[in-house]
Amino acid sequence: MTYYFIAIPVAVALGAAMGYLTKVLFAKFPEEWLQDYGVKETDVNYRISKRMRLVPETVVAMAICAAMYVAFVIFCKGICFDVFRPIHIAAVVLMVPVLVLIMMADKLNRIIPDQFSVALGLIGILSIVSDLVEGSIWFSSEAAWYYPLISKVGAALIGGGFLFLIGFLALTFTGREGMGQGDMRLLLATGLITGIYGLIVLVYVAIGTALLFAIPMLIRKHIRIREEEELIRNSKNPQKLRRALEIKKARMHFADDPDYLAFGPFIALGCGVFAVMEPFFHEQLMNYLSGLGVFF
Repeated sequence: MTYYFIAIPVAVALGAAMGYLTKVLFAKFPEEWLQDYGVKETDVNYRISKRMRLVPETVVAMAICAAMYVAFVIFCKGICFDVFRPIHIAAVVLMVPVLVLIMMADKLNRIIPDQFSVALGLIGILSIVSDLVEGSIWFSSEAAWYYPLISKVGAALIGGGFLFLIGFLALTFTGREGMGQGDMRLLLATGLITGIYGLIVLVYVAIGTALLFAIPMLIRKHIRIREEEELIRNSKNPQKLRRALEIKKARMHFADDPDYLAFGPFIALGCGVFAVMEPFFHEQLMNYLSGLGVFF
């Protein structure tokens, strides 16, 4: 009990500090990091990137960091604190604010800077080192040393390759980008943290939470289109009004499109949820796989 009285307040304080730090760092990132690839100031629809405000972005960042750290000290007590694993602890502590930065960049500017994915990839390498040096709960002590390495590198290749395939097929058959390159690099980096088993959790969490936002957006879009059509019908010059609405939408910056849902924040959330609750998901997945007759 003493552990929780000390660990939880420390986790909350550290989370609040890390969340505020993301605001400080976000304000200092170069403008080109937060612009889409190839965008120039001379472009017609160029707009300066949005930065984190105190409310709501910084408050949300502090809450996310605190919640993840609290979950970490609760769910990972046995594997990280009772049996001290300093490298793994360091990887999670560093991972959380980077994930929050990715969430904010994609939410505000529809871009995941490559620098963020590289930073997350380096943390993934640190996570691999932790598994090799401190052990992994996913593999027994008798398992070959390279099993955790194969799991994490394999997850990176599978996740990144899957999104690359989606993007390639969408571009080939529809002429439109189906999945951003930033999402592909992000999933590649998160795979180094989650491993193959964690990739399953990441995908479920990402898709599940994305649907919670996508469904209201679709309803709102339907209502807006219906209202626009009614406005056009009641207009004295329907053709002129329709053209004006089309021009307004064409001039809108892609990052301000109300019908676009960035998927990067949900990938980052899935990675974070798995990392801070890893023992819980390990127990659930192992029970499920054992029930299917799969043994390791």
